[in-house]
Amino acid sequence: MHSQFEIVMGLETHVRVASRTKLFCSCENQLELADEPNIRVCPVCMGMPGALPVLSKWVVDLSLKASHALLMEIHQVSRFDRKSYSYPDLPSGYQITQLYEPIATNGEVRTMIDGEIKTFRVNRLHIEADAGKLVHTGWLTLCDYNRSGAPLVEIVTEPDFRSKAEVIAYLEELQKLMRWCGASDADMDKGQLRCDVNISIRPHGDTNLYSRVELKNINSFSAIGRAIDVEFARQIKITANGGTIDQETRGWDDEKWVSHSMRSKENAMDYRYFPEPDLLPLVLTNEEIDGTKIMWLPIDRRLKYLEYGLLTDDARILSDRKELSDFYDALVSMTNDPKKSASLITTVLFALMSEHHDSGDFANLKFQPRDLARLYELLKDNAISSTNSKKVVEVLYLEGGDVDDIVARYSLGQNNDGDALQAIAQSVIASHPDQVSELKSGNMKLLGFLVGQCMKASSGSGNPKLFSEILQKELML
Repeated sequence: MHSQFEIVMGLETHVRVASRTKLFCSCENQLELADEPNIRVCPVCMGMPGALPVLSKWVVDLSLKASHALLMEIHQVSRFDRKSYSYPDLPSGYQITQLYEPIATNGEVRTMIDGEIKTFRVNRLHIEADAGKLVHTGWLTLCDYNRSGAPLVEIVTEPDFRSKAEVIAYLEELQKLMRWCGASDADMDKGQLRCDVNISIRPHGDTNLYSRVELKNINSFSAIGRAIDVEFARQIKITANGGTIDQETRGWDDEKWVSHSMRSKENAMDYRYFPEPDLLPLVLTNEEIDGTKIMWLPIDRRLKYLEYGLLTDDARILSDRKELSDFYDALVSMTNDPKKSASLITTVLFALMSEHHDSGDFANLKFQPRDLARLYELLKDNAISSTNSKKVVEVLYLEGGDVDDIVARYSLGQNNDGDALQAIAQSVIASHPDQVSELKSGNMKLLGFLVGQCMKASSGSGNPKLFSEILQKELML
């Protein structure tokens, strides 16, 4: 039965804007979970009579950055509306949002799926205030208003998704974009990114859109995948039995892998939208819009790195975070060697970070790209061995400092003195007659063994390439 239908999905994603204050008041924006409930509140975000909202410029600037990251058309004039509904987590009885004239429309998110670029259309991005949080315990429902009035951008896509893999790839790219532009940390565990999935089905080849179900309260990418699978199967079963799909909102229980009906799907009339009387239109200048533009997006960097000839995983990793990508680009601009530059970061530096349980904060490294560029020069000139270069990176990572000083202080320079290396090679040959005999009989793997013994005898300072050449000459290979 699954083969007769295709799934059609659109996404509504709420992203918590990383401003210092809430959207309309000076209360601290709850980016982290607060120690106590109801300690970050004031008359404005508690909806007290007579308390008037004042729009945060921080939120506007970060919303503009998010809009640019989504390649959206940003409007010079946008307006706020009241969305009226009664629920305990909404103390004022209404939510301030942008229904009719949002700040941005018509964007896109590009991401890579199975080696191909896919583009998903974004219908709109609008600014709105978050509601509070309800905590259900026993027979009680407790209200925590710490996040009431917190700034959100809601990002609504077109119904462009046909599989859970596409949904998750889009959300991962969206999360990356929000972090890249600095609009949000977009951490799902902290409620900074929340996604509702609208799902309908239709026969293959049909282009009509049918009644959709909105799945809410999904708090991880893996849970989203499970919810999609279950809802797809549920709708197919109903259709196969001659039933019809009700347009409704359903909550998802990830522990039981089931959804439950919450309410019939409302439309704009149900919420009695009208223009927000306490806020003037948001009017932006060209300078304000252009001043938040983003030159490069993660997918652009990733494609550039693939053009360099980097491995697929390296291109993905190096374009994952802006600070890391900027560091790599700066290094490449000095070395003009993308592959070796990538290796210094992904192989050597990442190993150190992993060893020290470092999450990879490239914004606060104790050294600069120019330091790795200097190390690259030493490697290129055979002035230091690959093994000893790792020691230099370790000292840079732990202490910082000047590369040449580190090389001198720890005696890490490579010995290219032919006579001295020849003496070491002759000594190694004399000490390993069995291996030498087997090597001469054709087991060329033992050449590497003898080079290793030479390096050991030179305390790692010898040039392994010269050692190999000297050994082959001495043994007439």
